[in-house]
Amino acid sequence: MPSPQPPPPLLPALERTVLLLYRRHLEHYIIESIVLNTETSLEQAGLGQRRPGRPPAIAFLDLTGYTTLTEEHGDRAAADLAARLVELVSTVAHQYGGHPVKLLGDGVMFYFPDPAQAVLAGLELVERIPDQGLPRARMGVNSGPVVFQDGDYFGTTVNVAARITDYARPGEVLVSDSVATATTGPHGVRYQPIGPIALKGVMTPVTLHTAVPTQFKLARHGHSLGGASHPF
Repeated sequence: MPSPQPPPPLLPALERTVLLLYRRHLEHYIIESIVLNTETSLEQAGLGQRRPGRPPAIAFLDLTGYTTLTEEHGDRAAADLAARLVELVSTVAHQYGGHPVKLLGDGVMFYFPDPAQAVLAGLELVERIPDQGLPRARMGVNSGPVVFQDGDYFGTTVNVAARITDYARPGEVLVSDSVATATTGPHGVRYQPIGPIALKGVMTPVTLHTAVPTQFKLARHGHSLGGASHPF
């Protein structure tokens, strides 16, 4: 009986996926640190004024059925899908001024300085991800104070964003009331109220809105997205 073959080394596609995300995150961290330090130095020298503070946005993208899909098609297919996902989410997030923070089991966590840009990025991602052979995606966006430590973000804002994503349906971008009131809807996007929702793990109900594209143009595809109502 032939001896079992040793497991293959880490697939090149998966290696490229991890390295790409790491490089993008490191570049953003370095640039953000330089900008903040420069602003602080100018302000202390009386040569500049700090930009008015605005709560950032945390968003989670979830691919429904991604784990099942990768299990059915094997490790090589999983690595290829992951590489396609990382390339797309990194490109789109940076187009809108944000960056992916980390890969999760079935999706990605994002940071956006501007909540309105987070919404636009989410609408583009849920539209384009199926074109990559990936399952339909859903996204939840919340804004508020966060704690940055060791390259990651923590706090209630992060936890609520994750729970909003859990509540969303495939193809949807749901936002909290803090996002809707802070942005009043990016150009070509309106917010359709859902109402206060009791989310798992959140003590008080969270008022949610569906981001509905009206004349929203995809930055890469150049076509309009249509909007669908939420049956709540």
